[in-house]
Amino acid sequence: MRKNVSMMIAATALAVAALATQNANATDAAKGKVLYDQSCSSCHGADGKGGLPGVPDLTAKKGVLSQADTVLTDRITNGYQSPGSPMGMPPKGGNASLTKDDIEAILAYMHKAFGVPGK
Repeated sequence: MRKNVSMMIAATALAVAALATQNANATDAAKGKVLYDQSCSSCHGADGKGGLPGVPDLTAKKGVLSQADTVLTDRITNGYQSPGSPMGMPPKGGNASLTKDDIEAILAYMHKAFGVPGK
């Protein structure tokens, strides 16, 4: 009997943790949308398809967003110029006030909105 109760408690704890993670991810994505709209959409477009020549299409299934989040975080934080692109992305998309948490929220939003899962 004790074993069954312990198993039920453990299962409940796992379910609660899973819901908390799911809610945190949804919150991050909602915050990320606001930050994306403010800091990223002028070049990448509201639809993620790239609003300027040389800006990558974030919706491409094997494109930029298919890379590891550590790579993407580094590129957003420090800036990046794609090979062959006439212009580079400035550090933090030109928004020096972005924090590490903000960048993670932006990535969560982009993965959700543009249908390319994170790694």
